[in-house]
Amino acid sequence: MADTRELLASNLHRVFGNRDARSRQEAIEETYTDDVVFDDPEGSVTGRDAVGAKAAALLDGAPADFVFAEDGLVYTGPNSGALAWTFGPSGSPVARGIDVIMVRDGRIAALRTLLSE
Repeated sequence: MADTRELLASNLHRVFGNRDARSRQEAIEETYTDDVVFDDPEGSVTGRDAVGAKAAALLDGAPADFVFAEDGLVYTGPNSGALAWTFGPSGSPVARGIDVIMVRDGRIAALRTLLSE
């Protein structure tokens, strides 16, 4: 069973930062509950397939040199956590945000992504 810190890292790197569809799908199965709810500025989706589609669309629309990187401290509490990140060419991010998660039974049950302005 993964801890909150591991789930935050998996969400960022193994799912949203992973351009290999097969290993990304394996990570999705391990990281999220079946009924995961994902909220971002574009709206809300429910379920593992929907999260996978969001990750694929993001990566398919980004240049090959765009990567996610952790940006600061990791915050954890009982059944919750937060992680700031950057996205763009290494060392020159074009986007910054923070992911806030709620954990149930060792998996992410809710994910909210906030973007910097």
